[in-house]
Amino acid sequence: MKRERGTLFEDFSKICVKIESVSSRNLKINLLSEFFMRVLPQELPVIARFFSSKIFPEYSNLSLDVGGATIWKVLRSLEGQLTLFYKEKLTILKVYEYLKRIAESTGEGSRKRKELLLRSLLSQLSDIEKTYLLRLIFGELRIGVSEGLVLETISKVSEIPLDKVRRAYMLLGDIGDVAYDAIIGGRKKIEKASLMLFRPVKPMLAEMAYSIIEIFKEHGGKTALEFKYDGIRVQVHKKGKNVRIYTRRLNEITENVPDIVDIVNMNIREESVVLDGEVLGIIKGKPVTFQDIVKRIRRQRDFFSYLKNIPLKVFFFDVIYINGEMIIDRPYVERWEILSRILEDEYLAERIITDDKREAEEFFKKALKEGHEGIIAKRLDSFYEPGRRGKKWLKLKTVDTIDCVILAAEWGHGRRMGWLSDYHLGVYDESNGRFVMVGKTFKGLTDEEFEEMTKRLLGLKMYEGGNVVYVQPKIVVEVAYSEIQKSPKYESGYALRFARILRIRYDKSPYDITTLEEVRERFYNQLKFKSSVSI
Repeated sequence: MKRERGTLFEDFSKICVKIESVSSRNLKINLLSEFFMRVLPQELPVIARFFSSKIFPEYSNLSLDVGGATIWKVLRSLEGQLTLFYKEKLTILKVYEYLKRIAESTGEGSRKRKELLLRSLLSQLSDIEKTYLLRLIFGELRIGVSEGLVLETISKVSEIPLDKVRRAYMLLGDIGDVAYDAIIGGRKKIEKASLMLFRPVKPMLAEMAYSIIEIFKEHGGKTALEFKYDGIRVQVHKKGKNVRIYTRRLNEITENVPDIVDIVNMNIREESVVLDGEVLGIIKGKPVTFQDIVKRIRRQRDFFSYLKNIPLKVFFFDVIYINGEMIIDRPYVERWEILSRILEDEYLAERIITDDKREAEEFFKKALKEGHEGIIAKRLDSFYEPGRRGKKWLKLKTVDTIDCVILAAEWGHGRRMGWLSDYHLGVYDESNGRFVMVGKTFKGLTDEEFEEMTKRLLGLKMYEGGNVVYVQPKIVVEVAYSEIQKSPKYESGYALRFARILRIRYDKSPYDITTLEEVRERFYNQLKFKSSVSI
């Protein structure tokens, strides 16, 4: 399989068939391990991403931006044609090079260039190769391999403990880099993994809590409470006067938020820092809606008018790097002390430390009264764990929500005629790397949002069956529900009761959404805490 010129994409496709045919987790890891050990060193990053259903590093901001309509147009143009005969079949790296060229094709005429590149690529592939390439493009390899399984494979092949491999992934943010560093660089290289300025990492996340009592129980009777702001989560990197700002999707938005750049440069004297915070739009002392913040940040036309009409403010709540030192392994109270030393109070999240239930309840009510989502509770001794969701941080809101990806949509009728408006909602099953359905809803969006959503979904269309349009799992929505029920109707085994979309989450990627395991845990937690959902 391994030749001087590299591993064939055909070999990748064949191993996918084998892996898809077995259900045993250990057998899948064995098959993956054998494959990883036979490839060239320079192929490891690409192969690790491909098996994780990803094409590019998340921090790269590269995206194919090829819709389903373009893909099917190319496939139809190739119907009835034999795969072109080439002396040399395509290697994995050659396929990756094609995909990278497609992603980098921007500006005038880019749509046609993308189409021609895709046609050239597909024309050189066999049917089995086309199958797995298209699955990659659609964002779901569907062979029962999750990111976690790939990390276990890297651990096995490199003979490095899994916890060290996971930590490296947490800090580097790209499974391809982790695969190369572990298997080629070895344990010393992996143990040196660290945060790097201007290379964002995924933020630490909070689990849902159902009561103040639960929070105190989980946090040992005393906790830090912060306002949970309804804004855009940002990670700010600064070195000297060079400031760059990233979203939780690791996309850079520096040019869109010059007012936040000014705040950072005018108020932080430290040579280098990485901060975690939330950007809000504030008008007359009150936060504007999440949708208005998104419009302000994504605005292309009349930008300076929006800059004036929706001024932004940032509230920071963590520091994870300062003056060349990574400090994620320091406890929360120490990190906050450093944060409060380098920033004035007006740029810090509102916060208290308490062991008193009544004081906590009053703080929660204050957050709601001031127009915020609720509160975040943080263990005083908690370390900062990029990309991890756990009980060290807990969020309490008035409404239960989960983040879902839209898997398909049905054409509406009546007032919604002509719009894709009944959405199939999915969560991520980490055990096999697939998205599974947990319900449907047509509630929550405005007519303007229905119109926009229809255009976006048609651009992501994979195929259509009857009244249903099946799409690439790209669009994330925040969904409110009354409760989670067990249901044999859906592959997930669960269904959301009275689901409604609260907002479209442009700031989240499909891999940031709620997992099936989290849905399962919430189902059992709601039974336990049903009598105290609000406070």
